[in-house]
Amino acid sequence: MLPVPDAVHRAVLGPARRPKRAEWSNDGGQTWVPAKVGDSEVRGDRNAECRYSASCDLLGVPLGRSGVNSISTMVRLYQGIAGPRMDVAWIPAGVYVLDDVERTRLGASVELLGLEEPIRSAKFPTARTIGPDNAGALVDPLVGEALPGRVVSWRPGANPSTAVPQIVVDEDRWQALSNGTDSSGAATGIAAALGGEFYVDARGVPTMAPTPTLDAPVVWRIPYGVALVTPSERQSAEGLVNLWVISGDGGDGSATVGPVFVWDDDPSSLTYAGPDPVNDPLAPQRLGLSWVRLRVERYASPLITSDAQAYTVGNAKLADSLGVQATLSFTSVCHPGLEPGDVVEVEVRPGEWQRHIIDSLSYSLGGVSMSCTTRTTARRLTA
Repeated sequence: MLPVPDAVHRAVLGPARRPKRAEWSNDGGQTWVPAKVGDSEVRGDRNAECRYSASCDLLGVPLGRSGVNSISTMVRLYQGIAGPRMDVAWIPAGVYVLDDVERTRLGASVELLGLEEPIRSAKFPTARTIGPDNAGALVDPLVGEALPGRVVSWRPGANPSTAVPQIVVDEDRWQALSNGTDSSGAATGIAAALGGEFYVDARGVPTMAPTPTLDAPVVWRIPYGVALVTPSERQSAEGLVNLWVISGDGGDGSATVGPVFVWDDDPSSLTYAGPDPVNDPLAPQRLGLSWVRLRVERYASPLITSDAQAYTVGNAKLADSLGVQATLSFTSVCHPGLEPGDVVEVEVRPGEWQRHIIDSLSYSLGGVSMSCTTRTTARRLTA
């Protein structure tokens, strides 16, 4: 969750004013020009390459070279919260570049993409050799070349001192930073090799973070009948993996890492893979566990240089692939501090609380409600 005052958490569930504001810049964010904002929608999606996107009407703004344009303009949006006897707290709602701009009678209608877009667009003119070095020393210049002046934030659990061997990246800067592959299909994404993810948050800060898990602290509890309006539950086995095989091979004659095996070892889980599906695959049959089913995927990357790192990657992928089994879509009172990847507790029925990870959210600036799609694991539903 974005850092917000305690008063905001209280205000969102009570009577509160919800002003909104926008600013635009043509000099990379050194100076900002205020703009009135009309109809708008902010969307956050953890599974999209641009974590934040938005649509909005900017009122009274000029267009063209010295005004709002699709080449150099950046826009940042804010949602305000002001409860009784409190000043307005302005919560960032994304920093964007323009994907599309259309002149209107009152100004401009714009489609906005998060700052991942300039990184995606800044492909390497020629293949580039990266490393060997630590992850922080490699990530910072890769981001800085595309977003001058932006400093990468490393969340706890994402280790910038992790060693990264030498790799060759064909052209795609974004895929080198996140979870891409080279022309041979070998995984070369730095974030993925750290067991994490790379994105730009709602404040416009490039961020390297560990893969979120349901064991993370709960940032908001959403009571039934107060914040929860229309829950809709769904379960799916799409993307479900309960055994990951992780290995690393730089292809340069150095020792191969792994394979290491990470699986769901919780007997109370519906996705239980058995006591040891690698060395004792017949154990479920012998123990009468006829409901156990294996769903296996492999991940190999030349950036994985130790067994410990391989286990970190495997645990991150397991947490992600078990968490797609049960989803919950709901509409709640809008809390603009929520981010994709946050863990919330939702009272889906009176007295029944479920812990979920926010996968995506959307809300209108100035509106009182937001829509969220979340995920959890079967073990959370049956505990």
